[in-house]
Parts: sequence; structure tokens; C-alpha cells
Amino acid sequence: MLLDLFKAAFLGFIEGLTEYLPVSSTGHLLLVEHFFGFDDEDFGKTFAVLIQLGAIAALLSIYFRKLLLLATHFFSDEYARRFVFGVLIAFLPAAIVGAIAHGFIKSVLFNPWIICFSLIAGAAVLYLVDHLDLKPRYDEATEFPLKVYLGIGLIQCVSMIPGVSRAGATIVGAMLLGADRRSAAEFSFWLAMPTMVGAFAYDLYKGGGQMSASNLIVVAVGFIASFVFGWIVVKTFLGFVARHGFGLFVWWRVAVGTLGLIGLALFG
Repeated sequence: MLLDLFKAAFLGFIEGLTEYLPVSSTGHLLLVEHFFGFDDEDFGKTFAVLIQLGAIAALLSIYFRKLLLLATHFFSDEYARRFVFGVLIAFLPAAIVGAIAHGFIKSVLFNPWIICFSLIAGAAVLYLVDHLDLKPRYDEATEFPLKVYLGIGLIQCVSMIPGVSRAGATIVGAMLLGADRRSAAEFSFWLAMPTMVGAFAYDLYKGGGQMSASNLIVVAVGFIASFVFGWIVVKTFLGFVARHGFGLFVWWRVAVGTLGLIGLALFG
């Protein structure tokens, strides 16, 4: 039981820490589970889905006031209505592709070798975009043109490959389409809301894992860890990337991907 609680806290920490950073939370969780995973496969799958709820709750708690303002002004404010439609437009491509290709993604792409190579390749893309001489045209996430929202949504589909990173894909996509670094990172938070809620609901529906009363304690520990560290990341990430760029995350991805490849070569 103590070992399960430790694993739950550690996986919750990984989920909360990485979900909103451009480093791939799914890739990290799958690698950790590959090398140190739960013995109960059905419970392990269910747990991995449920701890996402902690990271989702952290984001929603921070953005609750903004979400409430959007809801109350939706019918009276053209700009609020337009932004809500923009988020939905950005969400739809991943929702459609995810529903169609769910089986292929889970059975083929959830491969530790693919994850490691994707982490390293994604690091190269993040480095290049961070050092391109881009000329940002938009500095407010709520005011992108609708075609930019759609473009970000299409690019987000690439993140269905574990190791690519949903946050990384949306941030890179937004920057290439004219957003500055901070507004690109902030829109990745907005887009995470419907994307993560949708993925959580779909995975929970499809997973059908087994839970028991004792497992609920383990899930609660993972949920709390995910919530706490997700909250910290959301509160600090925008200011960090505005000041320092993505260099830290480039090296983070390279280190995890390289260590993963070494581990796979040595231990399988």
C-alpha cells in the first residue's frame, strides 16, 4: 500500500508538473509507467486517466473568474462570443481526429521508442521556433483572428503522438501564425480546457478500468499531487517564458528522451 501511495504521488507530480509545459505529460507518464509502472494494468490505465482531473481542476480554479465573465457576457458581448467560438474552432480538429484514430493512437503510437524520439525531435522544433526572427502581430490570446485559431487547432493534432506535447504544439503553432510568446502560451491554457476535459471523458468512457475502495485512496493522493503542481505551473509559466524563452524545456526534452533511449536499449 505504501509503495502504491508513493507511485501515486510521483505520477501525480509528473502529471501536474508536465501537463501545461511544452514537454509532453503523456510521454512522461508513459515512460515512467514503462519503467516503474503499476502491476495492475487495468487500474494503472484508469489511474493515469483520473489524475488528469487534478491538473484540469487546477487550471479551471485559476481561470474560474475569466470563465465566469465569458459565460455571463456571452450573449451581450461580441468579443466574448467570438473568443468562445475561436476556442471551439481550435478544439474541433483534435476532437475529430482523436475520436477517429483513438484505437490507432493507443495501440501503435503509445510506444516508448516513439515517445523518446518525439521528445528529442520536438526539442529541435522548439529550439528553432524560439530562435527564429519572428515578427509577432498578436499579443492578446483572446483577439487572434479566427483563421489563426483554426490553424492552431490543426497543428494541435500532431500532439496526439506521445512525446510531441499538446502545449508545445499549440504554442509553436500560435507563434508561427503570428502570436507573441506569452499570448501563445496563454492560449495553450485556454485550449487545454476543452481538449483535456474531452480527452478525459473519452478515455474514462473507453478505459473501463477496475477500481476498489482501497484504490480510491491512491487516486486521491495522485489527484492532490497533480492539482498542486499543476496549479504552481499555471501560475508561473507565462511569466517564466516571457522572460526566459523555451531553452530550459529544450534541454529537458533532450535529457528525458536520451535517458529513455538508453534505458530502452539496456533494459527494454
